[in-house]
Amino acid sequence: MGRLFAVEIVYRGIFQKTLAKHISRAIVLAAHREGKPGISFGRYGDSPERNGIPAKAFAIVATDDITLEEGMAKYEPKEVDVSINLDDTMCKGVESWAWYGLQPINKLVKPNGTLIVTSREEPEKLIDMCHRKETPYKLAIVKGIPSFSGLWVFKDDHTDVRVLGAIARVLPELFSIESLKQMILDDGENPLKATSAQRSYDRLQTVTVKPNQGNPEKPYEFELLKWTEMRDGISIPSIAQGHTMTDPVTGKTGGFQPERNATFKKFSTRTMRPVVNFDTCIKCTLCWLQCPDSCFDVTPEGLYDANMASCCGCGVCEAVCPVPNCVTMVNEIGFSDNDSQWEMWRKDKEGYGTWLKDKIESHPVRSHGFRYRGQYEEQVPEALAAAEGD
Repeated sequence: MGRLFAVEIVYRGIFQKTLAKHISRAIVLAAHREGKPGISFGRYGDSPERNGIPAKAFAIVATDDITLEEGMAKYEPKEVDVSINLDDTMCKGVESWAWYGLQPINKLVKPNGTLIVTSREEPEKLIDMCHRKETPYKLAIVKGIPSFSGLWVFKDDHTDVRVLGAIARVLPELFSIESLKQMILDDGENPLKATSAQRSYDRLQTVTVKPNQGNPEKPYEFELLKWTEMRDGISIPSIAQGHTMTDPVTGKTGGFQPERNATFKKFSTRTMRPVVNFDTCIKCTLCWLQCPDSCFDVTPEGLYDANMASCCGCGVCEAVCPVPNCVTMVNEIGFSDNDSQWEMWRKDKEGYGTWLKDKIESHPVRSHGFRYRGQYEEQVPEALAAAEGD
């Protein structure tokens, strides 16, 4: 048997689907120029996709047809030479449709394989977010703003070719930078994209992540029922009604906290999260009423606390809030837990005010994605400027 190469592309459902498709297709075409057969495909279980849900595409390439057929016989690769993360917030872990619980972003990376992340953060920040592995792996950062483009739209900010240039650098056995540039030109692309691929190749730096580095927490998980354990008939356990909340300072009970699905957690969908200024909240109920995932808990005094295990980061609460800056969507990169903001505020209002200001002011502004015609075109110059400055 010959050599089998596997690459996974982890992306935000819908927003980055076209980008992931471009990258997986180009991997196969670049390798084909060197006589290596290959195939690219999406992960069946992640389609259809909800906005922001982590999803995957794969490219497998071999040195000969027989080895490729052996690789194609598997549902999807169980380990990869390179894992590509197109949005740095997914370094915290990914969950598609609650099939597996939270999966480390580096789970499939082979020992001494490479995780490539598009981000403007430094390696230390991303390493702290990624769960620990038992074996060392390499981290490479393609400097740039995460490229959000929709299902039928492609924001041509060169993210695709810059990621491909990084692959050529970390895994030259798959395809060379020269083969990649020639493929870009043969595909009818702007010659400047070949230059961007070369620049990414030249500038890329990697760091080795050791087994004792990274987030030591065990990722959230659950076990699916075996067929012998399933209940008779077409029925599933219902979700409990909910209960009152308890003030962590006074012990007063009141309000309402609904019970939520015990297995399906939505937080890995989030690229931004709402932070709430409880001092300016007028208790209008709009965030609670309009939240599509019912993630707000009603506190004993009638305030509204976003449950971060259930929030998908859609930003509706910020949009409907009538009080300026009462609800603010903040880059998810700045948070390390899903703790209650209301409890933090109740225990230390002054400290919470300082924390709130820091979260809003200290982290790069992010976009929710496509909101109006022409938005992507407006964002391209900024994205290219960030790439030029790395």
